[in-house]
Amino acid sequence: MADEGKADNVDNGVSVALVMIDVLDAFFAPGKPAYYPDSVKVLDPCRELLAKARERRRLIVHAVERHRPGLADFEHKKIPVHCEIGDDQSPYVAGFEPLDTPNEVEVPKRRYSAFYATDLDLMLREQGVKTLVIAGVKTNVCVRATVQDAFAAGYEILLVKEATNSNRPHLAEASLEDIDRYFGSVVTLEQALERL
Repeated sequence: MADEGKADNVDNGVSVALVMIDVLDAFFAPGKPAYYPDSVKVLDPCRELLAKARERRRLIVHAVERHRPGLADFEHKKIPVHCEIGDDQSPYVAGFEPLDTPNEVEVPKRRYSAFYATDLDLMLREQGVKTLVIAGVKTNVCVRATVQDAFAAGYEILLVKEATNSNRPHLAEASLEDIDRYFGSVVTLEQALERL
């Protein structure tokens, strides 16, 4: 008998979820305000993680920037307006769109962290998730903020080194060092695929 409240097509036998952060045209398409050329280096590793998570029927969280057009947003006091709902920056990079299945969910965020003012923590706990495999951009901004909040909430964190980067490589490297020392584990793609 299936557990009450758990979807039959989500593998809850292992308490691991994949969290993909901001795999959107805004960061990966040339000409967009948040684009930087090295961003595309994370796409192949992210594809491998997504394929493995889908194959294993893991919970997959697509945490994405979604700002309300025409309304004030505190984040935009520091950085240019981007990822407004319905604009040309908000679409997913082709092939990274969530599938229409219960184990792939979009978590819209209006701040850097995927945990802040979202239902992510509640959803993960209800599914029995204890470990997060994290990938996406930018290492020193949204990825780091999400990792820090995940740590504060008590999750084991596996940040995939090949699947994250930044337009400020020195800050990305410093963030990886800090994350590995204080918040979780920075792992290789191979190690992450074994855990998924």
